[in-house]
Amino acid sequence: MTTRAKLTVYSALATALASLCLTPLLTTSSWIAHAFLVVVVIAAAGAGLRRSPLYRWTVPVGQLLVLLLLLLVGFAGSGALWGGLVPGPSSMRVLDQVFASGLDDIQQYAIPAPPNAGLRLILVASIGLVAVAVDTIAVTYRHSALAGLPLLALYSVGNGLAGDRGSWLWFGLAAAGYLVLLFAEGQDRVSRWGRVFRGTSRGTEGGRAVGVGGQQIGILALVAALLLPALLPHWESGLIGSGSAGPGGKGGYGAATSLDPLVSLESEVTKPTDTELLSYTLDTELADQIYLRTGSLDQFDGTNWKLSSTAVTDLPTTLPSPEGLRDANLPRIEGEFRISNQLEKSWLPMPYPAATVQVPNRSDWKLDPLTRTVVPTNDRAIRGLSYHVTALDLRPTANELRTVPLAPQDIRERYTAVPADLPPVVAQQARAVTANAQNDYDRATALVNYFTSSQFTYDTTVSGGTGNNAIAVFLRDRRGFCVHFASTMAAMARVLKIPARVAVGFTPGDAKGGNVYSVNGRMYHAWPELYFSGFGWMRFEPTPSRGVQPRYTEQSSIPTTAPTQQPTAAPQSSAAVPAPTTSKDCDAKLRQMGECGDKGKAVSSAADDSWLLSAQVLGTTATVLLVLVLLLVPMFWRTALRRRRLGGGGRRRPGGSGPAELTDAQVLAAWDELVDSAWDLGIPPDESRTPRSAARRIAEEADLDAESAAATGRLALATERVLYAPSGQVTTAPLAADVRTARQGLLATAGRAGRTRAVLLPPSSAQLWWRISEALLTARTAAGNRTARFSAAITGPVRRLTSRRGRDGES
Repeated sequence: MTTRAKLTVYSALATALASLCLTPLLTTSSWIAHAFLVVVVIAAAGAGLRRSPLYRWTVPVGQLLVLLLLLLVGFAGSGALWGGLVPGPSSMRVLDQVFASGLDDIQQYAIPAPPNAGLRLILVASIGLVAVAVDTIAVTYRHSALAGLPLLALYSVGNGLAGDRGSWLWFGLAAAGYLVLLFAEGQDRVSRWGRVFRGTSRGTEGGRAVGVGGQQIGILALVAALLLPALLPHWESGLIGSGSAGPGGKGGYGAATSLDPLVSLESEVTKPTDTELLSYTLDTELADQIYLRTGSLDQFDGTNWKLSSTAVTDLPTTLPSPEGLRDANLPRIEGEFRISNQLEKSWLPMPYPAATVQVPNRSDWKLDPLTRTVVPTNDRAIRGLSYHVTALDLRPTANELRTVPLAPQDIRERYTAVPADLPPVVAQQARAVTANAQNDYDRATALVNYFTSSQFTYDTTVSGGTGNNAIAVFLRDRRGFCVHFASTMAAMARVLKIPARVAVGFTPGDAKGGNVYSVNGRMYHAWPELYFSGFGWMRFEPTPSRGVQPRYTEQSSIPTTAPTQQPTAAPQSSAAVPAPTTSKDCDAKLRQMGECGDKGKAVSSAADDSWLLSAQVLGTTATVLLVLVLLLVPMFWRTALRRRRLGGGGRRRPGGSGPAELTDAQVLAAWDELVDSAWDLGIPPDESRTPRSAARRIAEEADLDAESAAATGRLALATERVLYAPSGQVTTAPLAADVRTARQGLLATAGRAGRTRAVLLPPSSAQLWWRISEALLTARTAAGNRTARFSAAITGPVRRLTSRRGRDGES
């Protein structure tokens, strides 16, 4: 393999390894395969362009055009032609829209974000641009050391955004890729000091020592960079360390806002799994109706729902009294919880309202007193955790909630705030649905009945999001999953001046026997919480076929003097709830949650989310195949040319006996084939030499054996006879056999890398581009001549007539 080929491969490898630090930015990492494919195609395009007779500055320009084509095919499929394989007229507009949505997602989501198309476009495009920069600097202009700058920028941005999710492994891989790139160029620079002979010649010991010494220094530096931070003491502030407060510190802690629960929830809901996340026991007969709440999002800014408070405190054993609860002397529910190792990133799941919580290491947890959210101080705190929770057994009735007084003014102001640009349809629909309700409770149940009716469909294939646009689309299409139902009902409740927020967590687990319940990935859920004076925050369930309706909403069918627009008992829709099944895989709990009929759909949805099955990857694959075909054109052309040169057997002498006579053209073709074969194997032609001198040079540099060297000499003599001897000389030697013998000798001494290059990327194929350029120039010249003759034929008579009239006028 030539130095340039090595640099091309190692540049692509260094970019791919450095880009791995971006994988923690999204909830899934399948998008990295797309990025790797883009890096490979850009490297292949650069290799092909550098072999063409073009200026060096055209190579990165061509690579950027290839990158744009890949992005159009991969992310603008809706504007493409022929099933998404060829970019169409509207592809650029679609790509711009996807990019704009990615910029919006950057502002909306925390790390890790969902793998939306806009975010994947930004990441893949960034990696592609870095790949072009590294390839241009390291390969096209041969400055590998400077190629570390774009690699460093890629690693710094990725690792800085990942934060605590970053790993020393990403640094090690990125640094290793950069060192390999430097080693490849270093070997090339050392070899330029003089010819590098294989064997044990003393003359090479100095160069080898320099190369080995440089490699050892680079490896030792990388090992030291990885091990030194682990051996140094850790400071909580300054140049080393994050600078955040320790476990016992005061003030806010970053974990309170570093986790976006809705982002994680959307990812898990759209790709459900049966993996057990936690198990628990509760000493109450209503254990199968109790939700496990991890937190509550109380601020809505029009883009998303989020946790407004960052003023967390140390986790006390006894939690503060719940907001709005008048009577704290309620019966208690005791629960034992155990988290599996599969639940890595989550706030602490607990029944609401929890009164006490006991965890093994209290310093690993903080409390947000406002929303009673218990947040971890590090990502490892929740894995394998066992803890005890005491919760209040709050059981209001429907009539009690109907007769509560209005919420305090400060509660109403804080929890009924909506953005000024909230779509008008939210308020219009909320008022229409609750037109006949006379109190906040009836308005809340009217909203629940509206969402659980047959008008809405539970569908995890729609796009996520909780902002203004997502709510408007949800109310228009009436399709979505729990995040859409919860966020939309909370926004509509706020419009009706009912204090509301969005809670996240898990629906009740499956009974395993012995009062033990198991929670898996299918039980991720979001629901709205509405405030009622004297009782605090109460759960409502607007998502059809998911979760369990609380008892106080089931009792809402008791006659009251307040008329309602719809029956207050949630109707059961055959369209929303899958038909029961007798399969042994579907128990009563799954039928209650509507999972039985959706298993195939959930699997299909998860499969459709895979990038490898998307229409974009088909288009990208077609583009890659097209590029590969173009790169293989030199090989096909070279093979066909060799067969044509060696296929002619000459013409027989009169009488049909004796060796065949070869024409001058066949002799020169045989010589050209020998020269091109040597060129392909690393011995470029020297036009200043005679055929005999060129043959001697080929034999010496290739170290040919005696038979191959003799065949080379015979080819040279036959060529000189054609070029310099008097006309009429006849050549009867079997030159095709001599070419094959000489070629076999060249292949035997070239090595595997040289033989591979001679087949896939033969340097002599540059003649193809020369011929194409000459043909284009000839065609352009001929077209110009024809145009000139046609113009002369048209304008000639006019000029002659004008000239004759001029002479007549003078006379």
